Amino acid sequence: MAFKLDGTVLITGASAGIGAACARAFAAAGARLILCARRTDRLKQMADELKDTCGTESCLLELDVRDVGVVTRLIEDLPPQWAQVDVLVNNAGLGRGTDKLHEANSSEWDEMVDTNVKGLLYVTRAVVPGMVRRGRGHVINLGSLAGHEVYPGGAVYCATKHAVDAITRGLRMDLVGTGIRVSTVDPGMVQTEFSVVRFRGDAERAEKVYAGMTPLTPDDVADAVLYCATRPPHVDIAEIVMMPVDQGSTTLVHRRT
Repeated sequence: MAFKLDGTVLITGASAGIGAACARAFAAAGARLILCARRTDRLKQMADELKDTCGTESCLLELDVRDVGVVTRLIEDLPPQWAQVDVLVNNAGLGRGTDKLHEANSSEWDEMVDTNVKGLLYVTRAVVPGMVRRGRGHVINLGSLAGHEVYPGGAVYCATKHAVDAITRGLRMDLVGTGIRVSTVDPGMVQTEFSVVRFRGDAERAEKVYAGMTPLTPDDVADAVLYCATRPPHVDIAEIVMMPVDQGSTTLVHRRT
């Protein structure tokens, strides 16, 4: 079924992976896009692609969600024709390392907390007041199966995704009566740059994460995000938890040898 969505969608972490897949999905549905990421070269390539394939208008923001001052300024300074954000997709996030908690590098904790938790809060705080004034809007947070379970070597990453779950639930309560919807999409194993980033560029090690099984694709997750955004206005899909058929939990994966 082809979904249609009029309006403006702001996506963080839009330069690759799930964020880029969301951009393509929303463009195909007819939305205008505010694409945010640190890698502006990739954003420009994405905007050109979407213009050619879908005729999509895009506004590009070089944005590090960890910098509250930049987040606030860029959202406040959006041109008038882009200032009304109808859907916010909080996608920017990352994992770092798999060391045991007592052996881990604290700088990696800072990067995960600053991006996955504080960055999501900064962008939400900058965008949602406009939605409240207009009496409509939708916040869709990208969580994780790791926000429902914990696994060895992932204590802090899992904690950040548990925080996303708590923030999503709390925001939904805070916005009751405003007409704004709040959703979270929580995938299990998705083959993106996530593992390469987590292992600091070790592509061979990252590839082994998905060996012998069929992971989700970014398009699978983007399809779920778009589904949330295209329900009737009175319907709020609070939470979608999704994983590959080969995965039963964060630590149980069937691998074919």
